[in-house]
Amino acid sequence: MEQTELRPRTEVRPVTARQRAARAARNGGEPTLEFTERVPYDTYVHASTLHQLQQPLSGDPGEMSFLMVSQIMELYFSLTCHELRETTRLLRADRVWEALAPLRRAALHLEGLNAAWRGLRWMTPADFNRFRNLLGEGSGFQSAMYRHLEFLLGLRDPALIRPFRRQTDVYAELTDALATASVWDEVVALLARYGHELPAELLERDVATEHEAHPVVEAAWVEIYADDGPDNHLRMLGEALTEVAEQFGDWRHHHVKAVQRTMGAKVGSGGSAGLAWLQRSMARVVFPELWSARTAM
Repeated sequence: MEQTELRPRTEVRPVTARQRAARAARNGGEPTLEFTERVPYDTYVHASTLHQLQQPLSGDPGEMSFLMVSQIMELYFSLTCHELRETTRLLRADRVWEALAPLRRAALHLEGLNAAWRGLRWMTPADFNRFRNLLGEGSGFQSAMYRHLEFLLGLRDPALIRPFRRQTDVYAELTDALATASVWDEVVALLARYGHELPAELLERDVATEHEAHPVVEAAWVEIYADDGPDNHLRMLGEALTEVAEQFGDWRHHHVKAVQRTMGAKVGSGGSAGLAWLQRSMARVVFPELWSARTAM
């Protein structure tokens, strides 16, 4: 399909409360219908650009649903990463109370991400097969933004950035993400600064490698949760992190169920074993000590 030229970016013009009130008075309370340039909403949201990005490969009407839900998920990946980066920035500065807001937003974004799966529940293997071959080797496994999300959550496998070596900008960003502390790395460092005695090898480890659950971190969370007072911000942090981890776990579960629904145990489009590979990947736990500590609470 021919690429559609994207609209040029134009400037959003700020207005004051007084200007808004004056416009409403002139309009008699009706919405403004005449603009000298591009509609301001489109200038800000770029809706016309977004709606040019759907380019199905087949004439099957169901493919548009598959394509758009995939794009919606990409936007949610990006939004959740944005919130988690803000979380790490605040935790690094010991601003625990302020870090709760982006963490809670991240959990809500993940909840929206999970809801997106409902838009594909109509798809049977026969429905998917009508356009699957046209996707070639394209697979959700190749989502760079999903890799960013995994890295921020502490799931780190350097081999998974290899598909992007030909996309130098994307590869460089993922390499930098691997070398940057995850949310959980920042949490562990925070616990040490708050007086919990953690071993040096844990605090000084190579953050490009995946964190392995440690009994001392687990013990720190047991101690934190023992104080249920209203000023225990670390306990609030633990609950906000738990919600993020749970919502992310739900997304992985929904992914497995969607694959089972649409293709069973067939091999994946990207060369993996498909369902079996996804099921194995779910064994890697996000924020592991937050979960194991609950046995000892």
